[in-house]
Formats: sequence, C-alpha cells, structure tokens
Amino acid sequence: MCHRPSFTQLIVVTLIAVATPGARAEEIRSVTAALPPPPGMVLIPAGSYSPLLRGKDEPERVAVDAFWLDARPVTNGEFLVFVRDHPEWRRSRVSPLFADSGYLGDWAGDLDPGDIAPVDAPVVRVSWFAARAFARSQGKRLPLIAEWERASSAGFSIADGASEPEFKRHVLAWFTRPTPVPLPAVGGGRPNFYGVHDLLALVWEWVDDFNTAMVTGESRADTGLERDLFCGAGASGARNLSDYPAFMRAGFRSSLRANYSVPNLGFRCAQSP
Repeated sequence: MCHRPSFTQLIVVTLIAVATPGARAEEIRSVTAALPPPPGMVLIPAGSYSPLLRGKDEPERVAVDAFWLDARPVTNGEFLVFVRDHPEWRRSRVSPLFADSGYLGDWAGDLDPGDIAPVDAPVVRVSWFAARAFARSQGKRLPLIAEWERASSAGFSIADGASEPEFKRHVLAWFTRPTPVPLPAVGGGRPNFYGVHDLLALVWEWVDDFNTAMVTGESRADTGLERDLFCGAGASGARNLSDYPAFMRAGFRSSLRANYSVPNLGFRCAQSP
C-alpha cells in the first residue's frame, strides 16, 4: 500500500510553506522528505550523481532530489501476491509484448514459485513492464538510473563508497561469483550507509530509464544518440576508467529490452516524497 503522511504532517508542511516568505521549492521538499518513510523503505537524501559516460555538453555531476527506496529487492512472495491480484501478469496469461518466453521461468506454476524460487528470495525473470506494473500497484515507481546509482554509491560506513576499500572489494567480489540457484533470501547482506540491502551483491536490478544508458539529449530524435559512447570511444568520455562495476552496469543496461526476462535481474521500488 502507498504510505501517506498524516493529516498533521501535511498541515505542518503547508504552514511552513505559507509562513515563510519566498520559501524555495527545494526547502519545502526537504521538509517533506523528513517525514517518516513508507514501511520497508529508507530515505536517500538529496545529493548528486556522476554519470560514468557523459556526452559532450553534459555536466560532471547531476543533481538528485531526495527519494525513498525499498530497503530490499522485491521477493517472489511479494510478486506472488501481485499476480494473484492482477491475473494479466501471470506467466500463462502475460502478453508477449510485455514479457518474453522466459518470464517467471523459474516458478513451478502461475501461482506456485516452487523450490528454486523461495518466497523470501528476490523475484527474477520479470520484465521491465511487469516490474513497472508491480510498482504502480504499490503506489510506487522504479528508480531512475541517477537515483539507483546515488543509492548504490554509499559504502558500508560512509556515504562515499569509493573511499572505502572494504566496500570496493565487496562489490568486485560479486562479479567473480556465479549466480546461485536458488537465490538466497533478500536482506541477508550488510546494509549500506543509508540502510539499503543487496544493491551490489545479489541480483541486477531494473531502473525506469534503463534504455537511456547510451543516449543523451532528445532520445526521440536521431541526434539524441551519442555515438561516441559506444565501443572504444566510450572510454574517452568516462569519468573513472577504474570503475569496473559502473562499466558493467552501463553495458548491461544498454543490452536490455523492456520485455526481457533475465535469470538474475530483479527490481526494487522507489517513491518521491
């Protein structure tokens, strides 16, 4: 269910906005962000994100507003409740336009995750369309690339994971391990500085704008494609040539299509204050 601030909290925010002459929108948003987060979510404070690959006219850092993020990925059990309530997203009934033939392929049946998809493990083999539909059913959305990257940039004990050697080793180690079957339960790993679990150590995750990973500017026009970001030329515009995980994420996202159902690709939800 979508968490909504109490009436008293909304009144406080409104009074601040009215009583403060010239109150800026970002100040009002910061007050709103201070409200208690929805159940199961944590607040990622406002900050900025440094894109790995930048077009010729793009800034070094991109501002990111405060947002709420699920502390853990969505599980098979949670997705089971969703498909029970929304039969059009069951494996046998989903349109091929919205999910390929691998959709929920590790489940035993439409309403039976089975032995290799434990209810407390992250749901995978779900398309972007299905992940988006789930998020909307909860009054939420998928996080943007900038939001997901900002949340995942935090280390275990400090906000800047790049400055924490233990965290960097932890992230790199994940790429050396094959995906286990079945996947372990969500939340088993150490939370990061913001209290988020499993961002860089369990499964890949959908983001809402995954298909803009190699596109800049107006993506609907041919000129929106930044061709210098591809192949060897891409490295020349990279902000950090040593950030191997970021290169992997950018490459993985650019390889996806919205109806793909990948064995180690799940998701979590976000919500704006």
